[in-house]
Amino acid sequence: MKPEIKVSAFLANLPLFKETAPEEIERIAAGTRVLHLARGELLFNRGDPCEGTHLVAYGQVKLAFSSPQGADKVVEIIGPGMSFGEAVMFLEKPYPVYAQTLADSLLLHVSKAVVFAEIEHNPQFARRMLGGLSRRLHGLVGDVEAYSLRSGAQRVIGYLLRDVRLREPDGKEGEVLLPIGKGVIASRLNLTPQHFSRILHELTVQGLIAVEGRKVLIRDLEQLRAFD
Repeated sequence: MKPEIKVSAFLANLPLFKETAPEEIERIAAGTRVLHLARGELLFNRGDPCEGTHLVAYGQVKLAFSSPQGADKVVEIIGPGMSFGEAVMFLEKPYPVYAQTLADSLLLHVSKAVVFAEIEHNPQFARRMLGGLSRRLHGLVGDVEAYSLRSGAQRVIGYLLRDVRLREPDGKEGEVLLPIGKGVIASRLNLTPQHFSRILHELTVQGLIAVEGRKVLIRDLEQLRAFD
């Protein structure tokens, strides 16, 4: 049996709708559809028309495009509480990427008409939406900088350090649970799967990490940070 959520309650807890009046939340919820998607399910294809913005209640969605050679390039991984599709919605252009779930997911689709109507009479909502778009742009600029100025090893180390959880009170060791497959992470970091695996192997040989399936144990956080 698929778990259900109260759409208005979920919307009210998202940063995008923070401080939005209950009656406004209900108005937005009325134009929102709940989507239950299994892992690997395609949400939309590149070139499909954009009819609104998507919000992730739980699960993960990858945004990617395929090269003429058939290889996938992952642009972004969208997790719980995050939204996507706003920029394309405002431009009223087709999607430039495809979206596919990486896990069983529950999404909310807020229609374009509802978003536009809310923007017209709610300046705070408009500012928050612009803030979200600005953060997305800032993140993409950071990606370009990393791809251009940082080595593959530095990109991998930066990714590991971003989500590390300390294992000891002294902070010398930590662990990272990779939330998605290594091939997807490699594409997100603009690396080939082979290059990504080679970097993990080199860090393991140096005694900095140990890889156990999707769990990466950080043996020496201070030394690893010195490479970042």
